[in-house]
Amino acid sequence: MMSQRNPIPRRQVLIRGGAAAAGLAVLPTDVFRGWLAGFDQEAVIPWVQRPHPGLTERMNILNWEELDSWITPVGQMFRVGHYGLPVIEESDWSLEIGGLVDGPRTFSLAELRARPRREVVFTLECSGNRGRPSFIGGVHNARWAGTSLAALLTEAGVQEAGIEVVFFGADEGEEEIRGNTVTQNFARSLSLEDAMDPGIILAYEVNGEPLPAAHGFPLRVIAPGWYGIANVKWLTRIELRDRRFMGKFMARDYVTLRAEERDGETVWTETSVGRVNINSVPARVTRNGDAYAIHGAAWGADIAAVEVRVDEGPWEPATLGEGLGDPHTWTFWRTDWDATPGRHAIVSRAIDADGNVQPAADDPLLVNKRTYWESNGQLTRDIVID
Repeated sequence: MMSQRNPIPRRQVLIRGGAAAAGLAVLPTDVFRGWLAGFDQEAVIPWVQRPHPGLTERMNILNWEELDSWITPVGQMFRVGHYGLPVIEESDWSLEIGGLVDGPRTFSLAELRARPRREVVFTLECSGNRGRPSFIGGVHNARWAGTSLAALLTEAGVQEAGIEVVFFGADEGEEEIRGNTVTQNFARSLSLEDAMDPGIILAYEVNGEPLPAAHGFPLRVIAPGWYGIANVKWLTRIELRDRRFMGKFMARDYVTLRAEERDGETVWTETSVGRVNINSVPARVTRNGDAYAIHGAAWGADIAAVEVRVDEGPWEPATLGEGLGDPHTWTFWRTDWDATPGRHAIVSRAIDADGNVQPAADDPLLVNKRTYWESNGQLTRDIVID
């Protein structure tokens, strides 16, 4: 959902990104971390809108005002489940790879750990994030470790008819389907082409620790560039199929409903939640004496620029910091602000390397969307300066 075009020419966007990268060469990373972490004498000014306490407790959603690290500590990572938290003993667990493959195989966790190790840093966002005013913290940035999915599929020998890779989790629940009550495991799929992306791993560690139960122990899919729903937790089976998978979380839930205008008529379309969209959030405002600064994060694309506007004023460029240049992680940004007493509205927009702009809240792509999945409109946050 990146329909707006950047009013700044692409060349200038890239120059801006290059200037920010040049800044990184002379300013150490910890300086940018310090911007977000806050100096000893800095004070955080609270937003008028507060996090929903129920969501914070149930899902451990991020409180942006408390963000103080580019890598999210495990204890601060948000969590979502659909069929409850399965209890899994490593000694009883295995991963099956089957279906349309020449060499079906079963792996223990020890065997997967013995394979070549891959690490990726990835900003994982819930596809429902930003879908409601009180839910803006369903996102975290972590370092994942595991082994290559593409290598396992290649070794298994995908048969010519195999076009879909389905990932089944250990979590299960009852579903009512046209009068039939059935027990189903959580499952999502990727096309074979998407699944062969070398960046996708089967992860058994996060931030140097074994996966906690709430985040998928003993194994989960980590698919950089995809919304959280595609990153299946508690993985038990990978199956190659010859047709598109139409399970609940592909075809009936996590589906975006949108109106499209064609020749003066409205046509309703339904699409399964997929790749993450460009996004940004004003995270917090700090005060150091009489000096104010606005801090935030942008993600979902190869971020080239972030612009900030206060009270319907002009868009002003922010300085990009940690994460710049990696399309799969969030990029921290900061801008100084000559604040005046009173209530103010602060909004940010991210721009990617191709000139695509994070859409405004009134963009037709968002206005015509009837489900809350995949919401990435420019976020306005209010603050009061004494």
